[in-house]
Amino acid sequence: METTKKSRNTRGSKAPGSTSDKIRAAYVDYLLTNGKQPASVYKFCIDLGIKEESFYSDFGSFDAIEKDIWTSFITKTSRALQSDKAFATFTSRERILSFYYALLEELKNNRSFVLQQIGTFRKPELTPSYLKGFKPVFEDFITLALNQGKSNGEISTRPYIDKIYPQLFWMHFGFIVLYWRDDDSAGFEKTDAAVEKSVNLAFDLIGKGAIDSAFDFAKFLYQSKK
Repeated sequence: METTKKSRNTRGSKAPGSTSDKIRAAYVDYLLTNGKQPASVYKFCIDLGIKEESFYSDFGSFDAIEKDIWTSFITKTSRALQSDKAFATFTSRERILSFYYALLEELKNNRSFVLQQIGTFRKPELTPSYLKGFKPVFEDFITLALNQGKSNGEISTRPYIDKIYPQLFWMHFGFIVLYWRDDDSAGFEKTDAAVEKSVNLAFDLIGKGAIDSAFDFAKFLYQSKK
């Protein structure tokens, strides 16, 4: 569906020229140029021309900068989508597809940094420290989209099972990011196709259909034996 294909660029920033923006930009530049974190906050601040206390007023460590950058990727994406009037008319499936496409566009705009971060990472079920702020925002967005689907009958309510759907989508998105990392197709067209096909499959599984019929039949067999 065209409305769920790649969303506009959602990247934003705080007040232009703020110290925190300056620190983030300098840190990313150093990381990409040297392939590692600076030796110390002290040396980093001297090279940047700021006082060490200015650094600590915004960030507690270099790891905190990385966490802040990743969290900004997803919060900007989420806010941009939710402020779009058309988004409110989307089905649950369309909302999640739009979310994936917009978030991947944000990551693409920062691909060098993202690739440096995820490196040779191979386990979507694990959550690196720099994603500790990213993950809850992701799962909150997915939960809201799925709840909408449950309320309008798009998604089947299955006791106990449906509670883990946000975690399953988190692992699924991890798979998509790793697929995108290794995708060398023009415009990452293969990743776009992987997103569409895998999200559609997910909704076929969590929607009302064969699985519910199987559960109903099993419940009937169990109750008939009482």
